[in-house]
Amino acid sequence: MPFTAVNKVADADFPTRWGHFRILGFEGIIDNPEPCNDTLPASTRRVEGAVALVMGDIHSAPPIVRIHSQCLTGDVFHSLRCDCRQQLELALATITEAGSGILLYEQQEGRGIGLMAKLRAYELQDQGLDTIEANIELGYKADCREFELPAEVLKQLGVHAVRLITNNPAKVEALEQAGIKVVERISAEVPAEPTNLRYLQTKRDKMGHLVG
Repeated sequence: MPFTAVNKVADADFPTRWGHFRILGFEGIIDNPEPCNDTLPASTRRVEGAVALVMGDIHSAPPIVRIHSQCLTGDVFHSLRCDCRQQLELALATITEAGSGILLYEQQEGRGIGLMAKLRAYELQDQGLDTIEANIELGYKADCREFELPAEVLKQLGVHAVRLITNNPAKVEALEQAGIKVVERISAEVPAEPTNLRYLQTKRDKMGHLVG
């Protein structure tokens, strides 16, 4: 889904326990976006936000890149229903070890359905549905995310080839289709927990994620 515009709105110094980054904010505007839930009123415009954490030299060679979808429950509250926080920490550690790279953090809570819908999906999962079935039961697609915004952000950063940390072939495909060459896929697989094993198996079996 093409963006009408992608604008950089901020660029600041950002020290972290992982190392020193620049933090950049971007907003993409989509007119007449395709709805993720046909039972809800259609929107004529959507503004999608993304944050880029940039470390070191990202131009001399294809940088390590992670496209990470926002997960309040995992990233902030350390939920063990998913592997999101572990993947986030893996990405930051990998970038820090390399001395350069980019973390793209997208506002795509719950694979794009939003926080409250995600919590409702959790409730349905407690009743026996898997993560895909719960989304569909609520009227949503299995995955509402698109990855055009990260590709546009990379272009604005002057990056046209990457080493991508992901288990999701859809992210590789989206970047390639947008003209960003993925020269290497780096696994984002982390140890499973008993509480997220079914979630990971569902993503493997129904969404094609490259996990064991």
